[in-house]
Amino acid sequence: MSKRLYVTTPIYYANDKPHIGHAYTTLLADVICRFHRLLGYQTWFLTGTDEHGQKVQQAAQKRNISAQEHVDEYHLRFKEMWQTLGIEYNRFIRTTDADHIQHVQSALQELYDKGEIYAEKYAGWYSVGEERFFSADELIDGKDPISGRAVDWLEEKNYFFKMSRYQEQLIRHIEEHPDFILPAFRKNEVLGFLRQPLQDLCISRPKSRLEWGIPLPFDNEFVTYVWFDALLNYESGVQGIELWAGEPAWPADYHIIGKDILTTHAVYWPTMLLGMGRPLPRHILAHGWWLLKDSKMSKSEGNVVNPLDYIAEHGVDTVRYFLLREMVVGQDASFSDELFVRRINTDLANDLGNAINRVNKFVHSHFDGRLPEADHLGADEENLLQLAEQSTQKAIQEIRAIRISVALEEVMSLVRATNKYIDKRAPWQIARQIQSADPADQASRSELQRDLAMVLYTSAETLRLTLCLLSAVIPQAARKGLAMLGQKEVVDQSHLEWGYLAGGEALAPGEPLFPRIENPADRGQKPSAGEGDAAKSQKAGQEANDPASKLELVVVEILSVTEHPEAEALYVLRLQDHTAQRTVCAGLRQHYQPGELLHRKAVLFANLKPARLRGIESNGMLLAATDQKTGQVALIDPGSLASGTLLSFGDLPVEPKKKAGLKDFEKLGLHVQGGQIVYGDTVLQHKGIPVRSDASDGSIVK
Repeated sequence: MSKRLYVTTPIYYANDKPHIGHAYTTLLADVICRFHRLLGYQTWFLTGTDEHGQKVQQAAQKRNISAQEHVDEYHLRFKEMWQTLGIEYNRFIRTTDADHIQHVQSALQELYDKGEIYAEKYAGWYSVGEERFFSADELIDGKDPISGRAVDWLEEKNYFFKMSRYQEQLIRHIEEHPDFILPAFRKNEVLGFLRQPLQDLCISRPKSRLEWGIPLPFDNEFVTYVWFDALLNYESGVQGIELWAGEPAWPADYHIIGKDILTTHAVYWPTMLLGMGRPLPRHILAHGWWLLKDSKMSKSEGNVVNPLDYIAEHGVDTVRYFLLREMVVGQDASFSDELFVRRINTDLANDLGNAINRVNKFVHSHFDGRLPEADHLGADEENLLQLAEQSTQKAIQEIRAIRISVALEEVMSLVRATNKYIDKRAPWQIARQIQSADPADQASRSELQRDLAMVLYTSAETLRLTLCLLSAVIPQAARKGLAMLGQKEVVDQSHLEWGYLAGGEALAPGEPLFPRIENPADRGQKPSAGEGDAAKSQKAGQEANDPASKLELVVVEILSVTEHPEAEALYVLRLQDHTAQRTVCAGLRQHYQPGELLHRKAVLFANLKPARLRGIESNGMLLAATDQKTGQVALIDPGSLASGTLLSFGDLPVEPKKKAGLKDFEKLGLHVQGGQIVYGDTVLQHKGIPVRSDASDGSIVK
């Protein structure tokens, strides 16, 4: 099997200031390459800047410097951002690089010689901001439909690529290669576009209007249109590069892009390649947008998040983890201080960092800082070992499928299982038993010592495995954490198996990898401008009126399970919260055996109006997630939360109605995303600890 991987990001416009969208795209490519290198692949990672075009020319003119001087300065902002984020690319290409210019002119000449490029006079509405023409039908209120800027009527000669010639060939390729465009629903968008009449592509601008571009080799009075120039970087950036066993790097394995440039990459670029007789890229993966308060981040709106601000305050690995964990590839994701703090505190501080610190401190205090050797494994240890091996394989499969957020949830589920194992085996209690044991009873003391060694070794080895899996995402913290567990070597494929630690390793002392972050709501910050007492009172009133505040969602334990005598789909459940018992009818008979439900905890919609179901009164509804593809149903699991615990969505107050209807619940549109129950930009939680679900992303909670 060829173990080669060529991954690209878009080349970012040099005039732009790097923001969280740029950061996510580049981080995703970085993690894909890092993890595949861990699996023994040879990788090539290309990123860079797009430095030609009218906006660059105008910006340079305003500064009274040359366009080259302008981009020489501005491209450094991206390089510096990637260095700060720990991005490990192979080449940072610039469209002003000499080899790129030569490649673009060679491609243009090749297409021109084949008769694929022709000249024609063109008239249309031109947008400087988008650097493209629009038809009258495309305008919105007479303005650019994308940016809303004014447009100008232009009539001029230009050169066109015969893109329409390859319309049917591209449709066939997409239909014959279902994973060419990812996720699958994006493929349908592109096919919908391609089933409309496809126009030829304008590829030039006259020098009388734009000088800053690559001259056409067959007409020096024109320069190349910016997209035609930019897309060819994916080829020019790997000219002469060989990866596995002498294979040329092209074609790319993954073009990682945002969904807003999907048409450019899935229509313009493939037709250009078909025109030149080149192989097409294997996959084009379009991710979603980062939203702030449900709106796309935009420079014009002034709501763009700068990753450097968060890195400066919380460290680079927290930003890397949050972005990759929070966004399900292909879907939009929300960004807020509250979501950032909750995710980092829950996953990295409470779960991962706390577990590593507990084991490290205990080994230092009871074994002089050297990991004890385990000469046997008990039933609990064997179960954890088996889970670790299963989780490792699942995580690897998900990363190979570029489902990074799902892979991270798989790893974090193993971390949580390790914490539960530590709590159950309670090494501190074993240590106290050793101290209080009769000194003369050497056999008992020796057996306790063996148990203590087994618990600490098992915990350390499982956590070591999780850090190896996370090393592509949180490389700095992984190195520190691995040293705290006894592994000093750089992670490679051999470390992804249980049993690497032999015992006797010196554990580096260390502080918690991820200190808890103070919740913004608890920082005592002064209200922002205009947010006086009246504004805060209005905000509190709005929160109290939120429909989610009217629901009483409480943790319960299932005390008994019987089959409904008159309904084949229903169980009759007896439930216990912190004060009382109640009866609920639940449609779970097709999904769970009675023994799977008995003494299990669940989440109850407690103030639902009572209803008689085939003669038995039901007082509430258990929350479950339904997979929209498979129909599989999974109860929402409150984990270790005690019966009677009242849950809320984020910081929304809980002021439940005396009795609420099913419609009150359904209009929330609850769904699973990243293993959490999501409502708007909040998640179901208790004191900052989110309620989890193993259901797939997009599953509906009802």
